[in-house]
Amino acid sequence: MVPDIGRGSRTHGLLVYLYGPGRREEHTDAHLVGSWDGFAPDPGRDPSPDPDPKVTLARLTAALDLRVKQAGDRAPAKHVWHCSVRTAPGDRRLSDEEWNAVAQRILHATNIAPEGDPDSCRWIAVRHAEDHIHIVATLVRGDLRNPRLNYDFNKAQAECRRIEKEMSLRRLNAGDGTAAKNPTSAEKFKAERTGRPETSRETLREAVRQAIAGAATEAEFFTRLHEAGLRVKVRHAPSGDALGYNVALPGDRNRHGEPVWYPGSKLAPDLSLPKIRLRLTDSPAERATQPEAVSTANWSPPARARRSATGIAERAVVLLDHDDGEAAAQLVGAGELLDALAQTSPAATRTELAAAARSFERATRSHVRAEHAESRALHSAARGIIQAGGALGRGEDGGTTAMLVSTLVLVTLAAARWHSARGHAQQAHASRQAAEHLRTAYRQAAVTPMRKLHDQGLALPEAQRRAHEATLSAVLPEHGVRANGTPTKTDALIATLAQAEQEGHDPETLLRQAINLRELDTAEDVNDVLVWRLRRLAQLPAHPGAAPRRPQAGTRPAKTSTNRTSERNAPAAAARPAVSDPPSRPLRR
Repeated sequence: MVPDIGRGSRTHGLLVYLYGPGRREEHTDAHLVGSWDGFAPDPGRDPSPDPDPKVTLARLTAALDLRVKQAGDRAPAKHVWHCSVRTAPGDRRLSDEEWNAVAQRILHATNIAPEGDPDSCRWIAVRHAEDHIHIVATLVRGDLRNPRLNYDFNKAQAECRRIEKEMSLRRLNAGDGTAAKNPTSAEKFKAERTGRPETSRETLREAVRQAIAGAATEAEFFTRLHEAGLRVKVRHAPSGDALGYNVALPGDRNRHGEPVWYPGSKLAPDLSLPKIRLRLTDSPAERATQPEAVSTANWSPPARARRSATGIAERAVVLLDHDDGEAAAQLVGAGELLDALAQTSPAATRTELAAAARSFERATRSHVRAEHAESRALHSAARGIIQAGGALGRGEDGGTTAMLVSTLVLVTLAAARWHSARGHAQQAHASRQAAEHLRTAYRQAAVTPMRKLHDQGLALPEAQRRAHEATLSAVLPEHGVRANGTPTKTDALIATLAQAEQEGHDPETLLRQAINLRELDTAEDVNDVLVWRLRRLAQLPAHPGAAPRRPQAGTRPAKTSTNRTSERNAPAAAARPAVSDPPSRPLRR
């Protein structure tokens, strides 16, 4: 059950809409289901002979506005409180009596019409559809005082959760006050009228998020907003320092012909300028400690940026098991990485990646304070992807896109677990939604490189195949059979082990390191996850047709365990895309 609250100043205009045909003739049988005294005139079902709906509507308006007129200048300018309440799809049809009870409970919870208070505000509840009602109240009490409406939306939401439970309706996730503000009904109707697929508020919110993902400084953030085609207005203090900013879409104007401006904080709680500054704090020294991209002349800048980001994302999965402040920062950084990937992805995967970024946006906010210093590696990785430009979606670009998306699936599932453990129902749901979009994008990106790897695995000599199958059986004996008993194909994994061995790596050691990067229980396809981990650790091309990176002179192949003590002393050892990437976790059998 979803309440949607607004304020206005025209009682008559709102009633005309509620009793009218609607914008698409969707209003049917408009009538009252409740009122402050149970005897309010009903323009929809006036029992008098030959009733004139306009006359009855005027009588209802006058009755609702009586105390507003009596209060005169003491009445609030926006004296009309309007709340639509809608049941969830699939819920049973409520009777008029049940809707009346719902209206009374919400009005009591919000202190507009407390039960048993003879001086409560006047109100009505109008029904013109099966699945929702509209509550209209005028905000002057019988004693001509204004009601106290602190946190009316939160109180209405909480009461709806209780009503859902008691009336056996679909129970929606409880909010925690960190969600972005939903578009108003007026904004939705304006978007429909002007032919936009979404409201200005939603378009601007996404544009601001994308601008953050590619910015290193505040100045660069504002530059990216301008480059995105937005109108930007910065508020300055007398000292000249920026206090905040407003954004508007070109051509989006109000009835007076003025641009419709939205402050960043009204787009989402974390998009105010002070909070953006926390995320952009980054110095050259800090950037220098970030993982280096794999260096090879044969791979494009987008491919190198994606490969580097994959190692950082792998570490983020591990850090989501750490303390709350550090984990919350990883969620913010992962959101930026998704925004960057969605902006630069090829057409084949762009829709699903954009949908994943939008879903995960909700998962980046909670009441857990993020230690933003911990997200700088992810922020730098996101900026690197933006600066590298768009990927072509084929060859090494397409392979590294699949590699990164495969890891981001695990990031979003780890985020869902983290939120669920803390009772963040909305954020956990958003994380799982993002994971589903990423899985779809992965299947689109991985189809060509995985097919080639499968073919290469099948083409290997029988003796070589048997040797690598024995390695898989020794290291991961249950790997060849899924939980439902269906055998899985390991051709791509065998091909990858063979290529790694050719490049000087010990297949068994490398496979154990790939497994120990993190547990595999959440992987939809263990084979695919291990393929990409192995190819990144061994610095093999993500696309089988690309030239592999040969080990540099003086380096040792990964035939023995890594000296982790010396690596911990290196500046970026914990995050480099090398054999020693994140701390290991045992595989759960």
